Amino acid sequence: MAGDTVQQIKDKLGIVDVVSGYVKLERSGSSLRARCPFHAERTPSFHVSPDRGTYHCFGCGVGGDVFSFVEAIEGLDFKGALKVLAEKAGVPLVYSRSEKGAQDDRDRLFTLLETATLFYQQQLTNDARKYLHDRGMEDSTIAAFRIGWAGKDWSQASDYLKQKGFRDKELLDSGIAKKNDAGSANWRISDKFRNRIMFPIGDSAGRIIGFSGRIFGEDASPEAPKYLNSPETPLFHKSRILYGFDKAKMSMRKLDCAVLVEGQMDLLASHQAGWANTLAVSGTAFTAEHAALIKRMTDNLVLALDPDQAGIKAAGRAARAALASGLNVKVAQLPEGLDPADLIKVKGADAWKDAIKNAKDIITFLLDVLEAHAKSPDAFRRNVEIAVLPFLVDIQSPIAREQSVREVANRLGVSQNAVQDALAKIPLPAVREPALGQIQELRESFRAKNAYAILVWQESLPKTNINVREFEQALREATGEEVFQALRKLPESEQEHMRFSAERLYGADRSPESDFRHLVRVLARERLSAELAEVTAALRQAESRGENDVSQKLLERSKLLTGQIANLLKIE
Repeated sequence: MAGDTVQQIKDKLGIVDVVSGYVKLERSGSSLRARCPFHAERTPSFHVSPDRGTYHCFGCGVGGDVFSFVEAIEGLDFKGALKVLAEKAGVPLVYSRSEKGAQDDRDRLFTLLETATLFYQQQLTNDARKYLHDRGMEDSTIAAFRIGWAGKDWSQASDYLKQKGFRDKELLDSGIAKKNDAGSANWRISDKFRNRIMFPIGDSAGRIIGFSGRIFGEDASPEAPKYLNSPETPLFHKSRILYGFDKAKMSMRKLDCAVLVEGQMDLLASHQAGWANTLAVSGTAFTAEHAALIKRMTDNLVLALDPDQAGIKAAGRAARAALASGLNVKVAQLPEGLDPADLIKVKGADAWKDAIKNAKDIITFLLDVLEAHAKSPDAFRRNVEIAVLPFLVDIQSPIAREQSVREVANRLGVSQNAVQDALAKIPLPAVREPALGQIQELRESFRAKNAYAILVWQESLPKTNINVREFEQALREATGEEVFQALRKLPESEQEHMRFSAERLYGADRSPESDFRHLVRVLARERLSAELAEVTAALRQAESRGENDVSQKLLERSKLLTGQIANLLKIE
């Protein structure tokens, strides 16, 4: 199935169709280019070849086809990317019986969690549904987000899943079950989630990878945490997962903005109110990995966390991670005592819309909050130095940073130079050194690769004005058979990098023939010169040993090489 499906997808989806959904492409010769979605850059170094169906970034070195692109940008494995692209192409995924039997461990966990989701959905009680209705949730929202219920029994879900053929180890690895008497040889498993409204958490492809459960019901323990999330598993990594991302990503691109809220109910209410670009963290603080996930879809983030003291602190931490990742950050101010879900329920969707539309830049927000609570201008100044200036260090855009410096200076009534001096005293965040590539190549090898790059690029073109076979033979003769075969055996990823390099250099209008022939001549001359040096050294040794016959043959070879080199120099 996999091979046929991959080809069907490639037949229906061009790489430009897919990549343009994530980045803005512009024409550059015979390829297209953009700013790379995988690392921060100011000038475009990310190139896409429609003819070959591949991409390559000259800045960070990533490259591949449409499947590897979706894997990288969505954080998926191959099968997850296959699912995303199959849905986009309208190609059905049909597994044969043999393929179903050959599922790997991850596949089994995905299947288990999907089965558990269906089970929890079927168990949703009238009381739990009434609670959701009372919080403003409609049945269509409950169904769309697949909300369910985990009952009071100790092993109801585990027993059901074992009946479906799943093993104890798989139940533990999925986070559905936990060990009881873990230190004993007679340990047994029980359900991790009990007496909870269950919110399934999906990956970028919509596959269920974990759950968040809200305590509910008369049988619930008063000592139990209000929310319980899946533990870290082979599939679920809370520092990399944002609740609702799979449903929000298209809207994030369309609106060029993401809205971050604190919990599941806030997210459901926001989506229901028309803001499908809303996300929530899942049992952890907002991380740089979360920010990178958002930045794949948009550069703009609105924080709409709870308006209490804890929410403001959480907004500050999230903002720093977001700013350091290059996001533009604003903060939606909510009425005191109302979280997003309550605001929508009490004051309506328009109030929520106004809060998002009127969101303040993070620096403005912090200055407003500090000024409102400052007891004196001097206290305000000290608080700004402590609480606001570190945010300016995190801002990646020099222009945005200068604008913020100007605003801080105006609010404090001081010069911009004074703010800059104070800013200079704040330690810069650690910067990771770029990985060093293999840059110490022999000059001959570098030239050989340049010539070979032109050859493989020309070979990949559907139509070319040069004689590719003549090119190949000329390079083979110039480098020698051993070097040429070594070039042919280079990894495909490196050869594709070479194609993009030649394509970027020559584009659609400039012919590479003259440069190629010059490289070939230089390579031939250097190879002959190296051989001449070896022959000359051997000739001296033969003459010193009195080996006249050997000396004569080496002398003839030396004259032949000298003549060939002279001819090449005449051509140049």
